[in-house]
Amino acid sequence: YKREKLKPFTTHTGILATLNRANVDTDAIIPKQFLKSIKRTGYGPSAFFDWRYTAGGEPDKTFELNQAGFEGRSILVTRNNFGCGSSREHAVWALFQDGYRVIIAPWKEIGGQRIAAFADIFRINAAKNGLLVVELSEQDVNAIFDMVKARTGLQATVDLGKQQVEIQGSDPVVYHFDIEPGAKEQLLKGLDDIDQTLLYEADITRFENQYDP
Repeated sequence: YKREKLKPFTTHTGILATLNRANVDTDAIIPKQFLKSIKRTGYGPSAFFDWRYTAGGEPDKTFELNQAGFEGRSILVTRNNFGCGSSREHAVWALFQDGYRVIIAPWKEIGGQRIAAFADIFRINAAKNGLLVVELSEQDVNAIFDMVKARTGLQATVDLGKQQVEIQGSDPVVYHFDIEPGAKEQLLKGLDDIDQTLLYEADITRFENQYDP
């Protein structure tokens, strides 16, 4: 397998698509039968497989992401606790290879407990694969859902440096988001885990040359 270098994520402009479902787990994102491959490519068409296709293998017209107007989408807006379930990194590969560059979801408070927008392991896997996850308030995400519903092909620009999402239009709407500094740097520089390790290659080599087992 030849490792491909990640592209730095600075800004991205794309069409918004909405998936009005909470607690979307990694098995829904990429079902277990597709985990047998030893390659890291080819997962895109299988993203959301059980929802995306009929039993006959045709696109299911009732599935939200198959509706007209979402062609060419690259920013997914969904609900809280996205990416829960197993720790499979394949879920991020599938989303990225299906064309998504940004996932937006809300945090939510239930019974006094804060439910995060994304499962922790999914969030970590996303950063090291060049996929930006953006957590906004439930109120903000509800507003974006309404705007997408009202306008076909609605686009947004996501600026990681400024940490903002700008919904385009005659009267643009801007939402600010927080992100862990390490994940931000990793995305801005396009570094996966191997790249981050190689930043210390000189130190590693020096240690290996001096170490006497």
